[in-house]
Amino acid sequence: MADNNKLTHKIAQVIRAFSGKTDKKYYTSAIILAAGSSTRMGGESKQFIELCGMPVVARTAIEFDKSDCIDELIIVCKKEELPLYEGFADKYGIKKTLKTVEGGSTRQESARFGLDVVNDKSKFVAIHDAARCLITGEMIYKVCHGAYLHGGAILAVKAVDTVKIGNKNAFIESTPDRRLTWQAQTPQVFKTNAFRAAAYVARDEQIEGTDDASLLEHIRIPVKLVEGNRENIKVTEPIDIKIAEAILDIRSAHE
Repeated sequence: MADNNKLTHKIAQVIRAFSGKTDKKYYTSAIILAAGSSTRMGGESKQFIELCGMPVVARTAIEFDKSDCIDELIIVCKKEELPLYEGFADKYGIKKTLKTVEGGSTRQESARFGLDVVNDKSKFVAIHDAARCLITGEMIYKVCHGAYLHGGAILAVKAVDTVKIGNKNAFIESTPDRRLTWQAQTPQVFKTNAFRAAAYVARDEQIEGTDDASLLEHIRIPVKLVEGNRENIKVTEPIDIKIAEAILDIRSAHE
């Protein structure tokens, strides 16, 4: 019987390899970035705006806490909001280790500050915007396993609109092939040591990336695009609150 179980397991591993799936699990730290200025929200902290009765940042943290891929959570927030996270884990039923750390002056710096406090056992980091509070366990699983297979992966959706590259005077310079154009989302998941190297090279060379993956691109580390979901919106402006609540209502109706 034991031999049969071993054979079954080996067959399953071969099937996963050919299908692009892996059952390998690595200690993975989730860095949730919640230190944004919220200027487009009129100055009100978007992290604590309630959607259907729950703050944005709480919805995000709960999804990462529930994910089997994630081992610890680090919330990076504004200094003045650190007291708001006292008792946060108990209030929202967070079971995994939860750390909070003060953010930096830029998103990139905040990600690096979160990286500095990950567990020594961390093999992968999943960096996520707290404002993408409609993230689901399925999306987290897809991108994490994409990273486990390829060393780095991000959620993204294929562009449906034609993209134009403009110059500083807002005249068109070029039109990239839409078939090759993706819109980046988060989580963005990388080997911890690879992201650490990329983050500190960027700091030392004063490189400002538009997302976390761009830092890996700068040091020539390939990153896999994993098909995300258009529901994974970022709550940035007041209209996004209504869109997010509509999506939550639809999900609730289908549960």
